[in-house]
Amino acid sequence: MDQIGLVNSIFRAAANIDVGRKGFAIRGKEQEGRISYEKGIIAALSAFEEAQITVDPQTLILAEYTFLSQELQFCGETDKDTLSSLTQAIQSFDDAFLALQAVEESGYKTADKAFPHRGTYRISGFPKDSFHIACIAHKTRLRNILRAPGIDSIEKTLLKQRFANMTAAQGGYIKKQKKALAI
Repeated sequence: MDQIGLVNSIFRAAANIDVGRKGFAIRGKEQEGRISYEKGIIAALSAFEEAQITVDPQTLILAEYTFLSQELQFCGETDKDTLSSLTQAIQSFDDAFLALQAVEESGYKTADKAFPHRGTYRISGFPKDSFHIACIAHKTRLRNILRAPGIDSIEKTLLKQRFANMTAAQGGYIKKQKKALAI
């Protein structure tokens, strides 16, 4: 699936999940809500699995960015904590997209010199730049959601896939760093 198709699939899946969640709260609409919710989760899981197969860091974070953007759009204005978390995640991925551009440029070798060489500033010996920071922060966010009580098992499957995608994105990004730094 191309990136536009992937984005469209995730966009529709997130919308179905939201409609489903809202349907749970309406008396007499619980069954319709459950169907929409499960349809959305299954579609999102399929899209995230397809993204993981690409092992392309840009495709992987684009998938996550799209999902987060949809969640932000559907989030209630009174849910300040979720709004803040989603906004921070999206901003982190904005920075990650910039790092993806930078790693493709010849100046990345110079940028490497600006990062301390102590382990806390490195991932597998490469700079822990905004791409890695975004992935690490998002994995923490997903891990915290997974620990929350009451998460439906089908949604846990989706969360675990999204977590795996962040690990795959970092692996693909490290390959780009290795190429850029010719190590």
